[in-house]
Amino acid sequence: MALGYVLVLYVPTFVLRLPPPTSLESYLIRRFTCALVFSAISALASASLLGVERYMDIPVLLSFYGIRKDHMWQAVVFPLFLTSLLYAGSLVSKLLLLLCSWRERGDSSYCELDLYKIFAVAARSASDHALACAHNVVAWRNYVVAPFTEELVFRACMIPLLLCSGFQTQIIIFIGPVFFSLAHLNHFMELYYLQRYSFLKALSIVGLQLGYTVVFGWYASFLFIRTGNLISAVTPHIFCNVMGLPVLLSPRTKGLATIAFVLGLACFSWLLFPASSPSLYNNSIESCICWQGYCSWH
Repeated sequence: MALGYVLVLYVPTFVLRLPPPTSLESYLIRRFTCALVFSAISALASASLLGVERYMDIPVLLSFYGIRKDHMWQAVVFPLFLTSLLYAGSLVSKLLLLLCSWRERGDSSYCELDLYKIFAVAARSASDHALACAHNVVAWRNYVVAPFTEELVFRACMIPLLLCSGFQTQIIIFIGPVFFSLAHLNHFMELYYLQRYSFLKALSIVGLQLGYTVVFGWYASFLFIRTGNLISAVTPHIFCNVMGLPVLLSPRTKGLATIAFVLGLACFSWLLFPASSPSLYNNSIESCICWQGYCSWH
């Protein structure tokens, strides 16, 4: 599945021999189509291997992949809150830089710390950013297509197969994301051959990305197995793509970003298990038909 998710992106060019796309938009739309098609193929293959085709009830069938409409707000809010704790340094840094920009423009609200104005400006900025993203094909890749297709393939399709194969939950959480990480190796070829980056620069960029995706994969796999809900993995994926790498140090915030990061990390560690408790995301965890692992988690 990991290999296929990457190779299918090159099918239009090397297999179907389609002409090269004339724009970035057509290039990404072509890749969107490939990713969506392969995600459907992976789901069908996983269903066939697990023998779930006997379940004709669509909601039951989708729930095997963690696609559920119940407990939706819990699957969005709790993982999003947990993930935001990891980005406490980044959020504090952005807030302080916003206040500094107001002070440099002579805005008195910097001294008064007008919380209403801060909230209004932040909300307007977020609204403008969301509107701009809605018309940006790259944003659709980063915030919609990639999070949903990657989590469907690498979490919802792979993890049930590994669990039913007899692998221990801890092994799946720490080893499974290696496949997710290796699926990003094609970025090295694109940076080195297409964008003409030097070998060392392309290697350093991709190496950092591989390490980051492994760590994120641990977290996403943990959430998916704990909650049995795919949205609990998709929501942090989108948030991380929006925020980028967490800020550990910021020269303009005089150490406040570092303090916020440390405090956020401590709170994250303290709340990780309580906020992902299976009972928060399921009406009952007794004798259910799932294989995500939350029924027998210990």
